[in-house]
Amino acid sequence: MEQHDGPHEGAPAVSPDADRTGSDGKPAGSSKMRLVAIGATAIALLGISIPFVWQPHAESDPAATIAADVTPAASHDSTASADDSGACMANAKPANLNFTFKDLAGKNVALSSFKGKVMLLNFWATWCGPCKAEIPGFVELQAKYGDKLAIIGFSVDDPADKAQAFATAYKINYPILLGEGNEDLQEAYGPIWGIPASFLISKDGRVCRKHLGIAPTSVFEKEIIALM
Repeated sequence: MEQHDGPHEGAPAVSPDADRTGSDGKPAGSSKMRLVAIGATAIALLGISIPFVWQPHAESDPAATIAADVTPAASHDSTASADDSGACMANAKPANLNFTFKDLAGKNVALSSFKGKVMLLNFWATWCGPCKAEIPGFVELQAKYGDKLAIIGFSVDDPADKAQAFATAYKINYPILLGEGNEDLQEAYGPIWGIPASFLISKDGRVCRKHLGIAPTSVFEKEIIALM
């Protein structure tokens, strides 16, 4: 599977309560992703000596304290390629934008409606610590680049009310689409072994960069600028 320019050392996160059940006794959320993520985590632990440190305190202002609460064990390691501009890879494939999902307001939103802008498609969940670490940076980038950039947060298994409360707490200023009970998008962009997972899509609809795991805001910004 294609990766970003060099080895990526940040391990995607899995749910800390993967065996939780709903009121009907069945596993809550996307059970397939959770089961796959458990196996991926076991493999990742063999290669990572220090895990992400997640301290779920200071809930009153999560966006203000997130940098102190989550520390990646290793930063994103980007190796310069032949084209050091950070633009789209030569072998970039078309992004599958033939999907429509509900947003937090219950409105149908087609991914194809964002074509023509640089897109950052981010797979995340409210239970994912590293996902929470990235979100303030996404909020900053969306505010900075406005209509030139479309960040789309795809919540893999959260119900609308929980995702909405999270979006309000973190002051998210970009669309959140709800994927609970539907894994088609993960399969189209996968295999995705865990989250966060992010895909940079060019204005003409090609998947130019992939980040399977947490990456610094500065890396995302460099790649976004190169695609504008």
